[in-house]
Amino acid sequence: MRGSARRARITEAALDVFAARGYHATAMEEIASAAGVTRSVLYDHFPSKRVLLITVLQEQNARLVAHIGARITGTGSPGRRLRATLDAYFSFSEDWPAARRLLFDHTDEDDPEIKIVRWGIRETRTRSVAVMLGRDLRNLGLDPDSDTAHAVVELLISGTDGLAQWWAKNPSMPRGQLVEAAMLVLWNGLSQTPGRTSMS
Repeated sequence: MRGSARRARITEAALDVFAARGYHATAMEEIASAAGVTRSVLYDHFPSKRVLLITVLQEQNARLVAHIGARITGTGSPGRRLRATLDAYFSFSEDWPAARRLLFDHTDEDDPEIKIVRWGIRETRTRSVAVMLGRDLRNLGLDPDSDTAHAVVELLISGTDGLAQWWAKNPSMPRGQLVEAAMLVLWNGLSQTPGRTSMS
């Protein structure tokens, strides 16, 4: 097996183990076993558990942004783009539940370096989504690079993930129905012109 394929196998195994057990409860030996490699091979690719977690976090964040990016920048009305974006995020949660859990649920590593990386990933994700939603944010009178726009995007991401967490415990709800539930709140808010809060 080539080095790149072995490395990919290790990071995929690490994703599953970290997401299931958390950072502190995970041992490198568990990841090596799950990846089907020896401990020495694992350390050839990743010198520490911290480095491996940071790598997995960065890879999965890139996967998330890429997964929803095409939907956000697609054609159609703003409402249609938002609906497609929500569906893309929920399909990501459905297709890669371990990635969603690791990115959003397991944030208790209590490691200064990992905290800095997590915050950087979060800021990068917020800025990326703000750029993707630039046309819609400008239609609301917001500069996509402004703090207000970033706050709106952060609320969108956090609220959507909160609903994804709820969905994980209530999986009988169809994804389409989940999207419509999110639209009831998010679209009624994002479709308002600045200074108006009425739903009329």
